[in-house]
Amino acid sequence: MYESSDIHKGLKIMLDGQPYVVIDFQFVKPGKGTAFTRTRVKNLLTGAVLDRTFRSGEKFDAADVEERKMQYLYREGDAFMFMDTESFEQTHMDIEHVGEAKGFLPENLVVSVMIFEGRPVGLSLPNFVELQVVQSDPGLRGDTASGTSKPATLSTGAVIQVPLFIDEGEVIRIDTRTGQYLERVR
Repeated sequence: MYESSDIHKGLKIMLDGQPYVVIDFQFVKPGKGTAFTRTRVKNLLTGAVLDRTFRSGEKFDAADVEERKMQYLYREGDAFMFMDTESFEQTHMDIEHVGEAKGFLPENLVVSVMIFEGRPVGLSLPNFVELQVVQSDPGLRGDTASGTSKPATLSTGAVIQVPLFIDEGEVIRIDTRTGQYLERVR
């Protein structure tokens, strides 16, 4: 059982009989009246995003979501195949549940898969992944002082902005929480 003061990003809660995860929150203390927490929550089953407001002291149940370490194997159409690293059991997850993570999901990456009532409903990537740049236009000579960037296509198909000195075939480190380039891997 949680109270509104326990709300934080990533908290899994039950609302109206459905599991939700908090993706954003803001505590508000108006000059007049009681404090409240404004949240944005995502339904783990449908992917729908809702804005909910909780008054101070309001209580709600924790979602019975289990997290398991699984290795991403391959993609088959709109299904992503994962293998449990302990039992070696394979399971698939629909593209709706994978969401934006698909752009930073190289084969053999170990991720944390959320299981609700025996079926996978979402996943958490490691904070940083290393991916190869497969397509990028060459940077223009003398254009380095402006701090500009260019689009680069990664081995997973995602397109991100990278500095001009990054070339095709290089491996770069990416922050999966923001989708931004961090550094070149040597």
